[in-house]
Order: sequence, then structure tokens, then C-alpha cells
Amino acid sequence: MKRLIILATGGTIAGFIEDSSKTTNYKAGSLDIEKLLNSLNIDLAYIKSEQLANIDSCDIDNDLQLKLSNRVNEIFDNDEADCVVITHGTDTMEESAYFLSLSVKSDKNVVFVGSMRPFSAIGYDGIKNLQNAIYLALNAEDKGVMILMNDKILSPKYASKTHTLNLNAFSSLNFGDLGYVIDKEIIFYENILNKKLYFDLKNVSKFPKVDILYTYSNDGSAIAAKALFENQTKGIVIASSGCGSIHKYQKEVLKELLKQGLKVVVSSRVHEGKVVLSKEDEELGFISANYLNPQKARILLMFALLNTNDNNKIREYFKN
Repeated sequence: MKRLIILATGGTIAGFIEDSSKTTNYKAGSLDIEKLLNSLNIDLAYIKSEQLANIDSCDIDNDLQLKLSNRVNEIFDNDEADCVVITHGTDTMEESAYFLSLSVKSDKNVVFVGSMRPFSAIGYDGIKNLQNAIYLALNAEDKGVMILMNDKILSPKYASKTHTLNLNAFSSLNFGDLGYVIDKEIIFYENILNKKLYFDLKNVSKFPKVDILYTYSNDGSAIAAKALFENQTKGIVIASSGCGSIHKYQKEVLKELLKQGLKVVVSSRVHEGKVVLSKEDEELGFISANYLNPQKARILLMFALLNTNDNNKIREYFKN
């Protein structure tokens, strides 16, 4: 029987509020992982757990994501387990899952799971999600990093939280879900997991500073772009309008900052579709995020800048 380690970080799945009718204004990360496991109708003999953090995922930072990545690599390198499940708050789950998909070397299953309702609420979805995540991790052919929410199996590259409160809060943008889990049965539609990018973070303790800026009508964020650059930001991801449009007020400033060494990746504030840049914009130094949303483009640019400042090489990372 396969061995599983659960790494717990808190989130709504471990949230609590005294009033069981409430699904908002609870305290995320109130309960430890053992409380959740004791509620499962599952044989726990082959499962170990570790509480790496117990926080609201809005407070997740690079340090905790790096800690998760290093611990997962350590687990597989030392043959401590055959697969890993990570309990995580949903607000930034897609970012942490993408972070690990780029930095975990093994293709063994790593399943992120959370919930939309706290442990104390009527209709709590966390236990079912956790049970499905455990079945997925233990029984699927090695697929690498995945997300399991509301019975759906999602790719970390394309999954995004698309509803603030609904149980069906996660969607796979552009390329669809990987499959689903129902009553212990695991169904994959097809293997749409993309060619694996891998970054070795073993000796990394600090990442280049990369930030995100929106563009909008009457855009005034050129001031913010200047301030960020003056405060050691190495890269900026623009959440553009449409398929790569940036308001002229901001774009003129970005052109000047590009000449001074700033890296600018253009994503989109639109949920689906590819960013397509003109040849002129590419020659100026703008880089397309292709299908990545702004929060994931930030992570990939941050990783890319660990290795290179060459625009063409960074573009290649975003094409994978």
C-alpha cells in the first residue's frame, strides 16, 4: 500500500466559527490537521501528517511556498512517502500549486486541497474534498502537482479561483479540467498536463522582487511602476486589458523603465485567452505571459530571473 504524507498549512478547510449557520467571517487556520483526519472515514494507517503552518492563505508568502517545495522534494528524495497531499486556503492555492509545479522535481502525485466552507459550517465541503484528494494521491498514475476541489481534478497551470463563495469556486481556464473523482473512482479526460518546467531551488533563499500592476481606463499606475522600480523591483507583470493592451499613460513610462533594465511581462485581466503582442512591443522588450494569469506570471518571472536577464530566454520559459 502506498505511503502518504499530508502537509497542512491552514486555510478555510481548517477554519472555525461558533455559529454553524455561518460560512463567512470565520477564522481560517483554527484547527490542526489531526482534527480533520479524525473526521475521515478512511484507513489512516498509511498516512502521516505535518503541520507546516496554520494561517489564512491570503498571508502566504515566498518563504512558506519555498518551505513547502523543499519539504516535498525532501520527502521524495529520501523515500519518506509515495505521494503528498497539501491542505491550503483557496485564496492563493493556485499560486502555491503553480510554484510547486515548477520546483518539485519528481512526477509523483502532489495534490492541493481546500474547502469553501469552514469546518464548523453546515454543509462543510472540506472532508469530502480531503478524502477525494487522498484517493487521488494514492491511486492515480504519477501526474505531478494537481488541485482537487469539488470533485474536480485541475491543472496548477490553468486552474483559477473564479467565485468568491460558491462551492464550485475553481475552474480550469482555457484548456479544461483534467478529470474528476466520484465515490473513490478517478477519471481523467486526457493527459493535458503541460511539458514540465523545473527550477532547482535547493540553494535559493531569496527571490527577485516581482510585482503586479493593473491597467485600466485613465490609468494612473505609471507612478506606481516608477516607485516599484526605484525600490528594487526587478520585474512587473501587467494585468492588461484585452489580449495585451496597456493604457498609453502607463505604457510610455514602462518603455522608459525597460531601457533601464526592468522586465515587463504582459498578462491579462481577462479570464481566458492568450496574450498576443505586436512585433514592435516585443522589440521594445515586452514579454507575453501567453495563457498565464497575472498571479502565475509573477511566479514564473520570479523564477526565470533567478537564472537569466535575457528577454529571449525568459520568453522561452513563458512558451512552455
